[in-house]
Amino acid sequence: MPFSSRSYVNRYTPSNRFPVGVKWLLIANIGLFLPYYVLPVRGAVHQFLENFALVPSQVVQTFAIWQIVTYMFLHAGISHVLWNMLALWLFGIEIERTWGTRKFLRFYFGCGIAAAFTVIVAAYIFGGADIGTVGSSGAVYGLLVAYAVMFPDQTILFGFLIPMKSKYFVMIIGAIVFLNAYMATVGGQQGSGVAVTAHLGGMVAGYLWLRGRRLQWQIREPLTSGYKDWKLRRAKKKFEVYLKKQDSDRNRWVH
Repeated sequence: MPFSSRSYVNRYTPSNRFPVGVKWLLIANIGLFLPYYVLPVRGAVHQFLENFALVPSQVVQTFAIWQIVTYMFLHAGISHVLWNMLALWLFGIEIERTWGTRKFLRFYFGCGIAAAFTVIVAAYIFGGADIGTVGSSGAVYGLLVAYAVMFPDQTILFGFLIPMKSKYFVMIIGAIVFLNAYMATVGGQQGSGVAVTAHLGGMVAGYLWLRGRRLQWQIREPLTSGYKDWKLRRAKKKFEVYLKKQDSDRNRWVH
């Protein structure tokens, strides 16, 4: 099926302008990070911004529901915000140009919120419900999946050195994310936190968002076809039994 005919593609004409959604996400993330990083750690700004980090126990017990969105705009360090914003810029621009701003932002925040719920569930299962999580990584990893689905044969540089197709790049990243999430939860790795499960949650949410209907059809189609075959065989057996009964009734009166 050609890319332009797929249901998730909005016929949005690409242009050279900087997309509005990516631009304001970059401004908001960097703008909130600078005072958090520059000002004193125990200052009023830090204490205020900490109310917007994702703390599972606060979301569940005190209904701090805003945290499932606001945590995406806070970052823990320079490398954290740098890599997230770099990925948002590299992959988000082409996606927004293809989809349009509204659909792009729905997808971005949808993946980020799904990542937040992944962290909350993991925290209550494996521990760490009082530990805060910050960063847009869940939403950004969802964008990586979207890019691989939309442009699977696009060549990108793995580690800025090795050229490879985007679908293979995301497969490798997905394997690393799954391993990290496993070690942080089931593996019980010392020093790990359930925050890394946000990456996995964002990737899974992004894939299901784009391929959910297809997956449902792939799962449902064998079941429905199997049920139809079973009904057909059952009806055939009933008809054969009926024919045998009719033959036996006719033979009873023949001498």
